[in-house]
Amino acid sequence: MIDQSNENKLIEGEDFYYTPEGYKCFTEKHHLKRGYCCKSGCRHCPYGFDKKTGSNKK
Repeated sequence: MIDQSNENKLIEGEDFYYTPEGYKCFTEKHHLKRGYCCKSGCRHCPYGFDKKTGSNKK
């Protein structure tokens, strides 16, 4: 198993949270820290990607 370095560790409540269904959901802060859009239609996407149209809204 590969350990993440301290600067890359995910912090629950800051970088992600668990949905009532048990899925990990990344926050806007995490997406901005990552620095690019993954184009997966994330719930908190700060880049405005719309999965239905395949383009950015912002």
